[in-house]
Amino acid sequence: MASAPELLFYVNGRKVIEKNVNPETMLLPYLRKNLRLTGTKYGCGGGGCGACTVMISQYDPITKRIRHYPANACLTPICSLYGAAITTVEGIGSTKTRIHPVQERIAKCHGTQCGFCTPGMVMSIYTLLRNHPEPTLDQLTEALGGNLCRCTGYRPIIDTCKTFCKTFSCCQSKENGTCCLDQGINGLPELEEGNKTNSKLFSEEEFLPLDPTQELIFPPELMIMAEKQPPKTRVFHGDRIIWISPVTLKELLEAKFKYPQAPIVMGNTSVGPEMKFKGVFHPVIISPDRIKELNIVNHSCNGLTLGAGLSLAQVKDILADMVQKLPEENTKTYHALLKHLRTLAGSQIRNMASLGGHIVSRHLDSDLNPLLAVGNCTLNLLSEEGKRQIPLNEKFLSKDPSADLKPQEILISVNIPYSSKWEFVSAFRQAQRQQNALAIVNSGMRVLFGEGDGIIRELSILYGGVGPTIISAKNSCQKLIGRPWSEEMLDTACRLILEEVSLPGSAPGGKVEFKRTLIISFLFKFYLEVLQILKRMNVDPKQLPRDPIGRPIMHLSGIKHATGEAIYCDDMPAVDRELFLTFVTSSRAHAKIVSIDLSEALSLPGVVDIVTADHLQDVNSFSTETLLATDEVFCVGQLVCAVIADTEIQARRAAKQVKIVYQDVEPLILTIEDAIRLNSFFKTERKLEYGNIDKAFKVVDQILEGEIHIGGQEHFYMETQSMLVVPKGEDQEIDVYVSTQSPKYIQDVVASVLKVPANKVMCHVRRVGGAFGGKVLKTSTMAAITAFAASKHGRAVRCVLERGEDMLITGGRNPYFAKYKVGFMNDGRILALDMEHYNNGGSSLDESLWVIEMGLLKMDNAYKFANLRCRGWACRTNLPSNTALRGFGFPQAALITESCIVEVAAKCGLSPEKVRMINMYKEIDQTPYKQEINAKNLSQCWKECMAKSSFSMRRAAVEKFNAENYWKKKGLAMVPLKYPVGVGSVAFSQAAALVHIYLDGSALVTHGGIEMGQGVHTKMIQVASRELRMPMSNVHLRGTSTETVPNTNISGGSVVADLNGLAVKDACQTLLKRLEPIISKNPQGTWKDWAQAAFDESISLSAVGFFRGYESHMNWEKGEGHPFEYFVYGAACSEVEVDCLTGDHKNIRTDIVMDVGYSINPALDIGQVEGAFIQGMGLYTIEELKYSPQGVLHTRGPNQYKIPAICDIPTELHISFLPPSEKSNTLYSSKGLGESGVFLGCSVFFAIRDAVSAARQERGLSGPLKLNSPLTPERIRMACEDKFTKMIPKDEPGSYVPWNVHI
Repeated sequence: MASAPELLFYVNGRKVIEKNVNPETMLLPYLRKNLRLTGTKYGCGGGGCGACTVMISQYDPITKRIRHYPANACLTPICSLYGAAITTVEGIGSTKTRIHPVQERIAKCHGTQCGFCTPGMVMSIYTLLRNHPEPTLDQLTEALGGNLCRCTGYRPIIDTCKTFCKTFSCCQSKENGTCCLDQGINGLPELEEGNKTNSKLFSEEEFLPLDPTQELIFPPELMIMAEKQPPKTRVFHGDRIIWISPVTLKELLEAKFKYPQAPIVMGNTSVGPEMKFKGVFHPVIISPDRIKELNIVNHSCNGLTLGAGLSLAQVKDILADMVQKLPEENTKTYHALLKHLRTLAGSQIRNMASLGGHIVSRHLDSDLNPLLAVGNCTLNLLSEEGKRQIPLNEKFLSKDPSADLKPQEILISVNIPYSSKWEFVSAFRQAQRQQNALAIVNSGMRVLFGEGDGIIRELSILYGGVGPTIISAKNSCQKLIGRPWSEEMLDTACRLILEEVSLPGSAPGGKVEFKRTLIISFLFKFYLEVLQILKRMNVDPKQLPRDPIGRPIMHLSGIKHATGEAIYCDDMPAVDRELFLTFVTSSRAHAKIVSIDLSEALSLPGVVDIVTADHLQDVNSFSTETLLATDEVFCVGQLVCAVIADTEIQARRAAKQVKIVYQDVEPLILTIEDAIRLNSFFKTERKLEYGNIDKAFKVVDQILEGEIHIGGQEHFYMETQSMLVVPKGEDQEIDVYVSTQSPKYIQDVVASVLKVPANKVMCHVRRVGGAFGGKVLKTSTMAAITAFAASKHGRAVRCVLERGEDMLITGGRNPYFAKYKVGFMNDGRILALDMEHYNNGGSSLDESLWVIEMGLLKMDNAYKFANLRCRGWACRTNLPSNTALRGFGFPQAALITESCIVEVAAKCGLSPEKVRMINMYKEIDQTPYKQEINAKNLSQCWKECMAKSSFSMRRAAVEKFNAENYWKKKGLAMVPLKYPVGVGSVAFSQAAALVHIYLDGSALVTHGGIEMGQGVHTKMIQVASRELRMPMSNVHLRGTSTETVPNTNISGGSVVADLNGLAVKDACQTLLKRLEPIISKNPQGTWKDWAQAAFDESISLSAVGFFRGYESHMNWEKGEGHPFEYFVYGAACSEVEVDCLTGDHKNIRTDIVMDVGYSINPALDIGQVEGAFIQGMGLYTIEELKYSPQGVLHTRGPNQYKIPAICDIPTELHISFLPPSEKSNTLYSSKGLGESGVFLGCSVFFAIRDAVSAARQERGLSGPLKLNSPLTPERIRMACEDKFTKMIPKDEPGSYVPWNVHI
């Protein structure tokens, strides 16, 4: 085979010829490092988040067609791109040339916040538009199924999509001939005019039209090459791997004969992650390139033959076409396959992964293989020895050598037979999230009846996710043949299958009882579907969106986010002789370090140094945090040492060769219960007491006691921890470029470690790709170690964590456990409440005690408790230290209180909403810490939410639905919100700003706040524009730096715009006052005239602004104080539909009403509420961290840890703001909204609880309902107890070692 020394492809219309290609190089690092195209982002490295999406275009000389498809650049080997054209976000438009309509609209529709995910979103939409210039909304949302966003809540991104649809309207459907906008919300007349916010968030009339003729053409050279050049196998030799790309079937067979153990790679979606994350190594890889025999589509009288090289997206399109053309009775298998193809992975992976690769990989959770097996599919194999056909059955799926491919065989195509009239095929899966999530359990089921007699002639049932391979219930099916399709048959089938498909209590993945229940729940669903001839319901998506101050100004960086020109930390160009640093972390949760052997790692090429605690010595700690472990480790993921090398690949390889010997130490404390039992706490308890609780308990009608667990949450910011430290070469000066919320804290820690004054350390932050509280303490530790390495070697050092490392090292939201005792009257009035809060702090203090304090101060939420005692403890455990996360204790503490309310309501026989209203604050009142409160707007939000959501009418509709449906239940719930805003001390709320006016009349603003997606820089420009009476286009804002504004506070706590805005306002007013005489002399002049006149008169055009901080204090000894400046009020009503057989739930509708004061920028503020709500919905429903009994985090990336995706947002989401009613001391009487909305996500939690309660009530289960958070499909299903949950075997605790422990 001839060697091909050159790789030729195009990127953004420019030819790229690469010699000496390394087969291990993926497209993402090639684009970012070699071509300096940094718009394509690294988000997870495993194809799970979509941040690295690009468009790949390939020409087929046989069909003469160009195929455009989205792909994950992080999984695409560059060797696979010969003859392809790659388009990145830079290639479709930029601010330097022209921006593309997709880029413009996503920015102007406010679909960017932190902006890190935006280039990927843009490329997914763009690729779809290249194939379908007028797509449907379903096509667009499906195209975005593989893209994650942590900030926006997706609604403005869907708004962007709608502008490209054929019918662009509020909801794209007119029920009863009337649009929802024409009839008001829910058919109710609109509320009075004064209640409307600035409803028009963008003006579609101004958008650039989409003109397909303006797109980049496919390079003619590549067409000619494909048509004219004789096909020739290409071989690329790397340091460790040989990559062979055969272009004919003959050459493919020769390669497979020569290298029988080499995998055949098409999309690299299976082999790639295995090599990257599991350490699997293949010295030779065979990657066929457009071999026509692998891409065939043949129709016969018996069925369809599909080439093994077709992508899953192509298979989906072919099957969709077939079900349109063929009679329905022939397409039941195709319908079932389509059902799973719509949810399997994201659009990018479906376009990359091949049908053959999916089949041959035989992953235990494969969605398609169980269906293909029950559908009696056969596999066409070929080798140099000839053709062979084998069945795709349970033997093949279990890799039985007698039924498998031989090493030198390749899979050419798959035969998928037509179904027949009396044959039924169904697909089932349950995952943590509806789309782009591996199934917990899946199944393919098929039954064939005799002609019209209802007697089972053939039955086939296969399950994935319940064993080491896909499992067939073959024996059970055999015993059921000849039986009628009846309940008696079903009962027998359940018992037989539970015996045959057994699952040990210690099975990998945990959720054992849930999986056992799903096995028979799926069977029952199949029974019902067949009985009812696949009766299905679908809901069309509906959405209702909703001076510079008060106007919906687009995010300052919105366009740059969309074009990829916004520079994040790791987008900065490499510095000359730059090094890369990666960390070695502890693999034990509590152990002595016996020895560390660095010799093998140091001997590897490119390795410069390994920094350990011995190097740091007396500077190895700061405040309560240790930088590198010394002689003992206290959690898995603790930093032990840092490897510094010339390249990232060299550093990561060396890190794996560091040999650490441990000796485990007792006790190992992982759970809060462990900590309570062993008295393992940080510091003393915190306590808040009000009224006389003991006396109150004596006079109440009823007393109820309970407890609740609330799981933790990963920040999952899209940009992982990133930093670049550059020594300046003189005077010990050093620049730190870092993605952080606190430049001052980074400066302090780095200065301490380097033993230099703070004035030698300058910390710079342009923007942060999401933070949510997770980029402060751990970031400073890593930045300090990186700075130490840079200073020691006098060279720039970069450190960027991979997603799995980030999740392992950084910790997240504190898990909570609470006990409560509540005394109440029969009418629902709560007279006494006694609570104990415990949070899992992890191995170091971090901010866990502060989280407990804030949780106690905010636990009352919207309710007046006349007699209250609440105590809190932060538990010391052997987990990575948990830290701040959006809401800071409130989402946990308030959920505990709301759970009490719901239980009281159940005991009193009242609705939760009634009990909430009875106990709510009434206008002027006093909090438990004796701060005065005016809760008038709380009542107003509650009433408006009741009206806007048509609560009473929908409550009746829900009850009607539940009475008519046994296996599906709807739930409706409404929760109020009182969120106190403030940081607890004057010093922590001070802020400064610096404003310069230049002689051309332009202004430069800098301040101490960090732009992390919330739009603070945009609001600061609005403030400067208003105060200076200057157009916003004249005002520029650079990043935040300790060089311009010193001693800044952490950006967080919902007050960043408040505090820094008051400082900017102060600076602008100082300048205006100084220039008043100049302006009064020439009132018609321009800022250029005034600046020149001031300069001529030697008047300073620069001013520092300062805000001292809000008055704030709290005395914990007395349990009283004034810790907060103001309160944000709100209410949310959510409706869900629960599938009682699987635990799946659909978010049907959410209405939110918020009191935001005078909104500075309604577009940004609505975005904050939406994003927070969806993040909270994730916290309370699907986001679940899993730890092993040894303290190892199982959930280390988007494949295992599921944040809400576009499929999870409510079908209808309505957000409205109360009209402003009172002036306050805040910035233009506005309110900070960054955190409060997270808690409103629990309206979904309580709606699910309502649905589960309805199911249990119908089943005669009258006992108390104990539901912990998150309410995952597993918890929902197991709470909907029925004959199936009673049928499954239960394991005795202690009889097995569980796969995971509940933290």
